[in-house]
Amino acid sequence: MRLSTRLVVLAAAALATTAVTTAPASAGQRPDPTTDVRIIAFNDLHGNLEPPSGSSGRVTQSDGTTVDAGGAAYLATHVKQLRSQVRNSLVLSAGDNVGASPVISALFHDEPTIDLLNQLGVSASVVGNHEFDEGYKELQRMQFGGCHPTDGCQFDKKFKGADFPFLGSNVYFTNGLPALLPFTVKFEGGVPIGVIGATLKDLPTVVTPEAIKGLKFGDEVEAINRTANLLDFLGVKSQVVLLHQGDSTEIEGPNDCRVLPGPATAIAKAVTPKVDAIFTGHSHQQYNCVINDPAGQPRTVIQGASFGRLLSVVDLKINLKTRDVVRSATQAHNEIVTRTVTPDPAVAALVADAKAKSGPIANKPVGSITADLPAAGNAAGESSLGDVIADAQLAGTQGNNAVIAMTNPGGIRADLTYKSSANNEGDGVVTYGEAFTVQPFANIMQTITLTGANLKNVLEQQWAPGVNPKFLQISSSLHYSYSASAPQGSRVSNITVNGTPVDPAATFRVSVNNFLAAGGDGFTEFTKGTNLAGGPVDLDALIAYLGAHPNLAPPAADRITLLP
Repeated sequence: MRLSTRLVVLAAAALATTAVTTAPASAGQRPDPTTDVRIIAFNDLHGNLEPPSGSSGRVTQSDGTTVDAGGAAYLATHVKQLRSQVRNSLVLSAGDNVGASPVISALFHDEPTIDLLNQLGVSASVVGNHEFDEGYKELQRMQFGGCHPTDGCQFDKKFKGADFPFLGSNVYFTNGLPALLPFTVKFEGGVPIGVIGATLKDLPTVVTPEAIKGLKFGDEVEAINRTANLLDFLGVKSQVVLLHQGDSTEIEGPNDCRVLPGPATAIAKAVTPKVDAIFTGHSHQQYNCVINDPAGQPRTVIQGASFGRLLSVVDLKINLKTRDVVRSATQAHNEIVTRTVTPDPAVAALVADAKAKSGPIANKPVGSITADLPAAGNAAGESSLGDVIADAQLAGTQGNNAVIAMTNPGGIRADLTYKSSANNEGDGVVTYGEAFTVQPFANIMQTITLTGANLKNVLEQQWAPGVNPKFLQISSSLHYSYSASAPQGSRVSNITVNGTPVDPAATFRVSVNNFLAAGGDGFTEFTKGTNLAGGPVDLDALIAYLGAHPNLAPPAADRITLLP
């Protein structure tokens, strides 16, 4: 606590000096000269050092065509090209740089990814929810360096930490003191630019309670406005926000704006006009929007998908006399990180090193499939890979007398593709690294007893007001129908378990991961479960299932029925 408080005090003192010593343009210059500053941002990288595979490695354009995208070495080349086009630029991240990462980063506690961000010249990042996957102490290690307390330094002999600050203006210790720096200030084009970070206030609902013990998360708008007012008081008039919260969208291209208004839109409409642009994340969507601030001025709100497939580029024109952004001159676009450019050699070497060191584990075959198993759901919300994972979790908890398994879609991080990511050949082999990329959280399986009424309520909680439904992926023992147009709480019908209609008073042993068992993703009905029994790690259950079912074919998508 003392360290974080000291950092805040030092930052404020530095800003006070800035306010006193930075003067407007000298006399004799033309009236109100301007300078141009380019902000280059990405979000939700999740340690994707190699080009991501399947749909996770493609960008959909406005006309429905797709472009292969992503990969750290290509990302670095695009960043350098974008920076070379302007005199003044900053590289920023809107969070979830680490966590839920492929094995070549995750095996080393994401140290290779932090090394990548340092090589990219990142100036600041907001914390996302996944920055807390291993807890606050691990986040501090990511910031300041040092070897992992359990595994030591396995990637390099030393780990120096991030060259940039992790920001979180709405992250506090439970005693109210700030747990992270709320902002940083960078000088570009002769003016100070304030960078404010805020993560989603509902972060406790998407991480395990142990990971954020001793912390609390406040309202995003309140924290951003308070910080923006302080920066303004200290003379920092040009301000941008890194917001780890986002909205869903209709199918759109990288520079369309067909958002389904949600939390990010609400925040953007309420944040003070002192903020000049908002970079969002968390929802893994692509959009380039202009949303009026409370004063009616247009303001860019942008997000660049995930996994390093897009770079969000916002070009600001700043008045050197007022040191504020000329909002009407802002230009923004999402740039596709194509794989047609020359890979950056230094970053390519970093990725090759991580791949080589992780290879003996990552390349071990654990099973085989006959066709792609996509993570994305069909029209009813059911996914082939989700079916397989739920079946694996049911098989892995038979010792707990489980009859149903259910898993959250957010825990399924990538497709399993028939073509190997290692050689792009259609061999159908699934490696440990590929399975790890799908299930990277090391969640513990838990079996609980639910009534039929509880089960019905769980399924109804897939629809929460104001957001897209989150369809739980279910084992083959469970079937149900739903009507999307029915009233909230009355959408689900025809629930059966092993072919028998569910009696609300009957009891069922249900296996879920520890995240869901604690009510994660808004599924609070799971917390009413009784007689909890532990099970295997979710990844281990998947690997065991793949090993027991060679040449696994996609299951029939008949577990969830969408009614007309």
